Amino acid sequence: MEPYSCDTFVALPPATVGNRIIFGKNSDRLCDEVQEVVYFPAAVHDNPREHLQCTYIEIDQVPETYAVVLSRPAWLWGAEMGANEHGVCIGNEAVWGREEVCDEEALLGMDLVRLGLERADTAEKALNVIVDLLEKYGQGGNCSESRMVFSYHNSFLIADRNEAWILETAGKYWAAEKVRAKMMISPGRYCEGYKLLNKHKGNITFETMMEILRDKPSGINMEGEFLTTASMVSILPQDSSLPCIHFFTGTPDPERSIFKPFIFVPNIPPLLDTSSPTFELEDPVKKKPRFQFKPDRRHPLYQKHQQALEIIDKKEEKAKTLLDNMKKLEKELFKEMESILQNKHLDVDKVVNLFPQCAKDEIRIYKSNISP
Repeated sequence: MEPYSCDTFVALPPATVGNRIIFGKNSDRLCDEVQEVVYFPAAVHDNPREHLQCTYIEIDQVPETYAVVLSRPAWLWGAEMGANEHGVCIGNEAVWGREEVCDEEALLGMDLVRLGLERADTAEKALNVIVDLLEKYGQGGNCSESRMVFSYHNSFLIADRNEAWILETAGKYWAAEKVRAKMMISPGRYCEGYKLLNKHKGNITFETMMEILRDKPSGINMEGEFLTTASMVSILPQDSSLPCIHFFTGTPDPERSIFKPFIFVPNIPPLLDTSSPTFELEDPVKKKPRFQFKPDRRHPLYQKHQQALEIIDKKEEKAKTLLDNMKKLEKELFKEMESILQNKHLDVDKVVNLFPQCAKDEIRIYKSNISP
């Protein structure tokens, strides 16, 4: 059981219920940044000379990449957090130290999250992928969609069905440690997160992790210029016959968002309602000098969620109805996911559209309350 840094957590048996590893992360980013939830299928890359364009630089491609689901700032290639078809989850954190932060364009920490997920089928292999790429290409570049340069080093929490690793980096330097559920003394949000986890030790569920990510008094659910722009919780059963289940909000403030489940099965369609518009070659991130203007990257779910938040803030009676309907939908989804894990039965035809349908149901709730 370990809170990692400020807003990334993992709980391991015996601290959890049902012999499951529970991974959770809030993404704390600039308040006006849109985060999307996107799916990319597995792929084979036959051309040995093929290159891969990440946020800023090109790197060598690999022969095969795994299917991934990502929660990412909509302007970049990588991800703040995500999972792959083999049950590997990764989240990254900004860190600063005595080593100078490089402003030169290289791999972002968020690029390394996606690369680790696309190229590794265990947590330890993902760690090695990230380390190898870090040593070869380095890390650096602007971490915000702005002309004001905001750069940092990165730490990573990497988990799978069996174990979890902490990877800390500074420039091309790194250190890694396997998580063994020990208490580490650290100020502020870290200690608050540990207290919340420890309160439920032995009985931690995915709902417990969501409650922690929603906690505002601790500062884990951040508000202000930097806020929690998206959240993720994953259930990683140690029983390999059971599916891993990954919940994403795709919207800011988990206290006023719905955690929607995603399960890897064949033929998952594009997640259109949580995918932001694309601008191809006209994207200000791809044109140099970069970030000369900021386009509207709001996806359909984000737009309706923002309109709903305005109602919650201004109309008390409508707010109660809206929040009640949101919680009702979420509870139904939780019950359905727990049934899958308990009964060991997965209806693939239904699950293939699970996340897209949940996003549509959420939008429907918002639309019914937004109208006069």
